[in-house]
Amino acid sequence: MARRIVVVGGSAAGPKAASKIRRLDQEAEITIIQKSAYLNMASCGYPYFVGGVFDDRNQLIATPTGAPRDPSFFSNVKDIKALVNTEVTAIDREKKEVVAKKLKTGEESRVPYDKLVISTGARPFVPNLPGKDLEGISTLQSMEDADYLKKIAAEKKIKNAVVVGGGLIGIETCEALQLAGINMTVVEMLDQVLPFLDWEMAKLVQNHLEEKGVKVMTQSRVTEFVGQGGKLTGVKTASGEVIEADLAVVSIGVRPNSALAVDAGLETGKSGGILVNRFMQTNDPDIYAAGDCTEVMNLMTMRGQHWPMGDAANLQGRVVAQNVVFGNSKEYEGFVGTGICKIFEFEAGATGLSEQAARREGYTNIMTAIHAAPDKPGFMGAKPVIIKMIVDKTTGKFLGMQAVGTGDVSKRVALGAMALHGRMHICDLVTLDLPYAPPFSPATENFIAASHVIENKWRRFMDGISAMEVKKKLDQGERPFLLDVRGEDEYQQMRLGRGETLIPLGKLRTSLDKLPKDKNTEIISYCKISLRGYEAACFLKSRGYTNVKVLEGGLIAWPFGLEK
Repeated sequence: MARRIVVVGGSAAGPKAASKIRRLDQEAEITIIQKSAYLNMASCGYPYFVGGVFDDRNQLIATPTGAPRDPSFFSNVKDIKALVNTEVTAIDREKKEVVAKKLKTGEESRVPYDKLVISTGARPFVPNLPGKDLEGISTLQSMEDADYLKKIAAEKKIKNAVVVGGGLIGIETCEALQLAGINMTVVEMLDQVLPFLDWEMAKLVQNHLEEKGVKVMTQSRVTEFVGQGGKLTGVKTASGEVIEADLAVVSIGVRPNSALAVDAGLETGKSGGILVNRFMQTNDPDIYAAGDCTEVMNLMTMRGQHWPMGDAANLQGRVVAQNVVFGNSKEYEGFVGTGICKIFEFEAGATGLSEQAARREGYTNIMTAIHAAPDKPGFMGAKPVIIKMIVDKTTGKFLGMQAVGTGDVSKRVALGAMALHGRMHICDLVTLDLPYAPPFSPATENFIAASHVIENKWRRFMDGISAMEVKKKLDQGERPFLLDVRGEDEYQQMRLGRGETLIPLGKLRTSLDKLPKDKNTEIISYCKISLRGYEAACFLKSRGYTNVKVLEGGLIAWPFGLEK
């Protein structure tokens, strides 16, 4: 007798599991039950649909060859029964049946299963604030949300909008609406946007947003949605300020949609996500779960965590399928915390632990380094990439990295993720054999070059200092000798403006009289990216200067504003 597989949820993990089950078992009876009218939605593409990168909404549910993944597609191509506009209201674990209700008619039926896969996703968190039901307040979690915001962008009637929340989806939504000509304000409760980055990296992103005309309000909390005649007119913050707005998009995170599992007596974790083992199996051996409704292992902390990412959902769905068909033989070990987003011309990504997160995890002896460089040779149209690496200073264990810039960030973050999955030491990274040709990277790839910088610090070949540390010294009234070793023309275009001394690197050997007489004076050397700053520091140390530091990342990684 053919095994009966029921999949509850039809966004990412569910259809992936169903499709893989079919490839492994041509006889199984497979049913997908989806509450929405749509299947296999590319939800990460919603901001780009809203922003006009593409206008055919079918591309959000289409295969790479353009075929819409609708019930007919699943039936004809995969012999999978897909029920849309149908909600599973209960799981009867004793009878091994689910109760399904057609939303248009209210008709109920019971669908038997031998194995059940729960992939009910996540739901957006909308705080219970005054005015939250006004017209003009939305999230960007569903196809319907995307259609609504796309219509607003196309009509060009709304002048001012607020995005509540400066996380990944919030920033992407901000860009989409700003490209439609809407004046955008981002309100974020934390002191930075993109909380997966450390502050100084996030500030570079914020600077780029502001250069594009976006108003960014950090350390600001929304307390009320203000309206008139049932329609939104403004967003009120804790300071009492009312930001004029005809549209507010709430993007302050999602919660696991696990109520169905809870009602069935399945165990959940601290995040509210369904608890699964490494086989993606719940506490009921005949029920598996995958995707945004689950809590899975963070390999950096070795604790369960809600990780609502589309790529992870697909990987988990594939693991579930193999275990449903062959028994528990395939493990999903967990995630290291990799993410990336586009912000106008900027890219921002991270993997592993940030410096803040590492300290929260109890790493007391952390070393960080920031490296900035072009992503390829200048004659190939180079763009800058700024990388921050984090290691355990005691052991040299690689803990994580972040990268931002207008250059190719994605490749560098991917390399970092692979290094974390491989549990590599910092010294393993400095001689990696990676592909090189001028169209793709410098001869010393950015990720490897960043590894060189932090290894130099770890081995005490270089004393680096971050922009944060320099700013703190200056704010406290300290006056280190700031040595700019760029050329005169570069200095005239852009400079620190903090009382620095300009001595071009080529003139440094003959200009020692311009340096402090006391060779114990703290000297901080730098250039645009601090490659020349490092050369200068090496020379000065050879001349007896004992306290020479290199400003990591140089001027392009300085987040506090420059004189122009």
